[in-house]
Amino acid sequence: MPETPPPQTSSLRARLSALVREVGKFGVVGTVAFAVDLAIFNVLLQLDVETLLAKTGSTVVATTVAFTGNRFWTWRHREHHNMARQYATFFFLNAAGLGIGLACLTISHYGLGQFWPALQSPLADNVSGLLVGGVLGTLFRFWSYRRFVFRAADAAEPVSPAPDTTDPGLAPLPHM
Repeated sequence: MPETPPPQTSSLRARLSALVREVGKFGVVGTVAFAVDLAIFNVLLQLDVETLLAKTGSTVVATTVAFTGNRFWTWRHREHHNMARQYATFFFLNAAGLGIGLACLTISHYGLGQFWPALQSPLADNVSGLLVGGVLGTLFRFWSYRRFVFRAADAAEPVSPAPDTTDPGLAPLPHM
C-alpha cells in the first residue's frame, strides 16, 4: 500500500504551486504591458509627440494594461472591493518600483561611477538600470501588489458551534 504524504507537505506543495502560477501570470502580464509601453512610446515619437509626454502617455496606458491583467487574471481569486482605490494604489506602487530601478542607476552611474568611470558607460547603465533595477523593481512590484493591492480574502472567522439543545440546561425557556 503506498504511503500518503503528511498533510503539511501536500499543503506546502499546493501553496508553492499556486505561487509559481501567480509568478508566471504576473510575468506574462508584465511582458504584455512592457510591449504596449514600448509600442505606444515609439508610435508617439514617430508622431512627433514630445519625448517626456510620449513616455508619460505610454506608461499610463501600460500601467492600466498591467492593472487590468493582474486584477482580472493573475489575482482574480483575491478580494476586489474598490477598483479606483486599487488602481491608485497599484499606480503608486508601480511608481515606487520604477524608483527602485532609478535608484540602482543613480548609485551605479553617479555614485560608483565617480570612482570607476566604466560604470558610466551605456552598457553599465543598462545593467544597473534595466537588469539589476528591473529585477529588484519587479520583485518589489510582485510582493507589493500581492500584499497591498490584490489582497487575499480574510480567513473566515471561526463559527462557534450551535448550542446542544439536548442539554436541559440549554433548552429554551417556556413562554409564560
